[in-house]
Amino acid sequence: MISAQEWIEKLDLSKHPEGGYYKELYRSTEYMKKNHLPARFSGDRCFSTSIYFLLNKDDFSAFHRINQDEIWHFYEGSSLSLHIISQEGYYSRIVLGRDMQAGQVLQAIIPAGCYFGAAPDNNTSYSLIGCTVSPGFEFADLEIPARETLLSLFPGYSVIIKRFTRSESEQ
Repeated sequence: MISAQEWIEKLDLSKHPEGGYYKELYRSTEYMKKNHLPARFSGDRCFSTSIYFLLNKDDFSAFHRINQDEIWHFYEGSSLSLHIISQEGYYSRIVLGRDMQAGQVLQAIIPAGCYFGAAPDNNTSYSLIGCTVSPGFEFADLEIPARETLLSLFPGYSVIIKRFTRSESEQ
């Protein structure tokens, strides 16, 4: 199996602010004007974007949310757990991977506005996935709240929030 470092080099991945490594693969050349988008968007957006995304061993994707639906696609390595807190405050977990008998899925959809974080299920391996966002992703759409913010919003999920966030002093 190819190592995480080999994937990082081969795919020319860079550090991502939420954790892990990424590289944008696709950005549509066509755009939707702001006045045709919901009010939560601060400007025009391309139709769609996609990235490679790799979480290595102890890496995690910190709880964050974006203004768009996001589709995660499993490619290689360990299965990966997505931890989701809906806008209504309900927690769910989706496992991306190839073991359909164990309930894993190859793709998962995170609805716009949900907080979510992720990590490989095997902390001695990595997870290589892809993410597709429509309308296209812009960093202006990314919110990575501090641990204290999420704990005040969802105190019943303190264990999972502490696992997938950084405190204000760590940000």
